Amino acid sequence: MKLNYKKTIKVGLAFGIIMLFWTAYDFVVPLLLERAFGLSNSLRGVVMGIDNILSLFLLPIFGKWSDNVNSRRGKRTPFVFFGTILSVVIMIFVPITASSQLKDATALRNEIYAVESTADFTYTASDGRAYESSEQFYRMMYETPAASGVGYAYSDHDYLKLNDKNSLEAYLAVANYGVTEIEKDGGKYYRIETVVSDGTRISDKVEITEEEYDEIKVHNEEYQKFVEPGIAVFASEEVNVKITKVHPERIGVYLAVLFLVLVAMASFRSPAVALMPDVTPKPLRSQANAMINLMGGIGGALAFVIYTVGFLLAENPFVQIFAAVAAGMVALLVAFLLLVNEPKYVEECREECAKYGISNDDEAVEIHSEKQHTDNQEEQGAEPLSAEEIALAKKKHERAFKRSFFFILASTFMWFMGYNAISSNLSVYCTKVLNQSAAVASVISGVSMAVSAIAFIPVGMLAVKIGRRKSVLLGFGLSVVSFVLVFLFVKPDNLAKYLFAIFYLISGFGLIITNVNTFPMVLELSSSSSVGKYTGYYYISTMSAQAITPFISGLVMDYFEDQYLFLYSAVCVVIAFVFMFFTRYGDSKPVPAASALEYLGAGDD
Repeated sequence: MKLNYKKTIKVGLAFGIIMLFWTAYDFVVPLLLERAFGLSNSLRGVVMGIDNILSLFLLPIFGKWSDNVNSRRGKRTPFVFFGTILSVVIMIFVPITASSQLKDATALRNEIYAVESTADFTYTASDGRAYESSEQFYRMMYETPAASGVGYAYSDHDYLKLNDKNSLEAYLAVANYGVTEIEKDGGKYYRIETVVSDGTRISDKVEITEEEYDEIKVHNEEYQKFVEPGIAVFASEEVNVKITKVHPERIGVYLAVLFLVLVAMASFRSPAVALMPDVTPKPLRSQANAMINLMGGIGGALAFVIYTVGFLLAENPFVQIFAAVAAGMVALLVAFLLLVNEPKYVEECREECAKYGISNDDEAVEIHSEKQHTDNQEEQGAEPLSAEEIALAKKKHERAFKRSFFFILASTFMWFMGYNAISSNLSVYCTKVLNQSAAVASVISGVSMAVSAIAFIPVGMLAVKIGRRKSVLLGFGLSVVSFVLVFLFVKPDNLAKYLFAIFYLISGFGLIITNVNTFPMVLELSSSSSVGKYTGYYYISTMSAQAITPFISGLVMDYFEDQYLFLYSAVCVVIAFVFMFFTRYGDSKPVPAASALEYLGAGDD
């Protein structure tokens, strides 16, 4: 028995639609919330968790609903069609409803960023207290950072420890210096002095020594490293206090539209994912899920191209990004409708299962219980099992299967608690903590997805060789290593983006290995009549985790150093490893090598 890769790829177009949206959503929406509304990490986490709270209730409902549908286009296709169209119509209003807020917020940020030196700037904290000098503000921040209301702004202790800046005085020397434009030309060194006369900026080159050039260069680098991330946090707090809280109706309208588009996306996720097991024999589902995830990766890659190009061409290209994503979803939907004949594919799967003497229709607990009964009979010779012994053995196995089912879902829950904490904060972490541009952050995310995608097919084959459970444990191990490396070694310096990209790539491989196998482990315990329902159970575990973890991880970032985000994620994945270690059922079964008739013929020889 071999997987029909061509058919599986066609079916995967539905998952490509889903991942095109969610990849763009997870990267772009946190930036929109931060830039337009200036929300704190924890409040932004609450908003980012709304979709998962909705999905917690809606995905099982739509999954079970699709199990009972009987249309000429199949069980799942109608949901994919109507859900995609509804999502596309609504989603374009997500950035539009935030446009006025974003315009005002950008103007305020530009006013703050226009200050070339912090020496004479008057700071007003969120509690309304004004600080006449930067030193007063810095001292308040340094002595009581948690009470300031703006997180680590200007005084993060990790920043101060870098390059022997572990004192307020040394820090202020850098903070009040600002950034001075310098230039090296023809072996000579210059400081660029700019003055404004009648609204015109006039620049003049002043020759300086190489030593002065190097000193200014060091000051500039330290200012960008220590002060600019703090200014970004201060600016976000100013936006939140002076604009968002003054116009609460704006965020209310924005959240209402966000709610509608999230409901629309939830309406077809379970049916779209359930289509793969509908048309794939159980022994081949890990390989099929690898291909489905590959198609999802292609959708994610398309999203990556869209938002990367968007941020390279404009500072706030949110409307253009959502419009391009909507167009991409429609294009994938058209391809899906033209290429996928769901009823035909389901019938072909049934014929394939019959050919090889297997079935997708039986509950796994029944199959294994009966097998155990037969094994017991063979061990005891001709002595048959009594009805009471059979009932007791069956009940024992039912309990074991339910326990494994719980462990699989619990492991999946903790895995998503850990991984989604990072993915939902990735763009903000890269831009505000590592002080990189949004374009650099998107490149890091995109490179990780692209390189990791190479592993999809080998990972599916790996599950056949060593089993799904061992594969998942390997994926967990890689992710823990990645998160610990980031926690220990990635600091906001010149090497940060390179180290982070390398370590994040390791977790990308762990993500693929895990996601390819956990869903088929859940489906292994289902029947063909309950695939949608079990898909809903799977998404209850994933979405409940993703509803909770953005808020918790936001609190970790607000009240501890931001690096502790990765320690939090590592702990979550370690717990997932423990749950999976004690799982005993749901693993892949051997792929049949020949049909039942061929097997019987070989026996006659």
